[in-house]
Amino acid sequence: MVFYTMIVFPNCKINLGLHVVSKRPDGFHELETVFYPLPLTDALEVISPGSLSFTTSGIAVPGNSADNLCLKAWRLLKQDFADLPEVDIHLHKHIPIGAGLGGGSSDAAFMLQTLNNRFQLGISKEQLITYAAALGSDCPFFIENKAVYATGRGEIMTPVNLDLSSWSFVLVYPGIHINTGWAFSRITPKVPVLSLRDSIAQPVEQWREIISNDFEAAVFPAHPELAEIKDTLYAAGAVYAAMSGSGSAFVGIFPKNSIAGIDINTGYKVFML
Repeated sequence: MVFYTMIVFPNCKINLGLHVVSKRPDGFHELETVFYPLPLTDALEVISPGSLSFTTSGIAVPGNSADNLCLKAWRLLKQDFADLPEVDIHLHKHIPIGAGLGGGSSDAAFMLQTLNNRFQLGISKEQLITYAAALGSDCPFFIENKAVYATGRGEIMTPVNLDLSSWSFVLVYPGIHINTGWAFSRITPKVPVLSLRDSIAQPVEQWREIISNDFEAAVFPAHPELAEIKDTLYAAGAVYAAMSGSGSAFVGIFPKNSIAGIDINTGYKVFML
């Protein structure tokens, strides 16, 4: 029997700014943010034929493995493609979990694409985005994997012309769990004076003054150590630093090739990209 192995590397995303604009009639919140991909990755291995097994290594993945989004992605396609064979899945988890970096959503989106490619299902990019949306509001982003301006609950995405390849990034993950519902309860929604779609078009050096994350003001009083991380990034030379999503990971943007010699001495997990 011939076994086929595909290995892909689902990447993370960061939020550049996040505004809670209004409370919706359905109980959710109207948001605006900018998603941007970064090359901090997990490793996803898909082996066929298999027995629909799922194993992990690296960072421990909480919860029942049967509910993992990678398996849910397989089951979702199986509903429409009856001949889709069972596979063995191994996920090496490197992107911090519950950090606002979208790692689980990325794993699911890459699983959809891998199955489509391996078994030549002929699913168009538009159809893949629809499948991804059924798995989570962040998942469609990772099908295109390009900078977008996101509204609604984060699922309405419009491409933006944003290239940050001339900058370096530092991600700091303090391992603090932020309950999203609690964080939302501490925010008074408001329409920003300047939309993120306009702010993001300004030079990166100006972002410190014009791009903000509403969750910071909500959670910093309860977790002052998060404010200290932001201050540390600026003290190290970041031109922009902020919490990603509802946290608790932070991103610092630095001049290109300037991060090799810096010491982000926070005592937390640090990734330099």
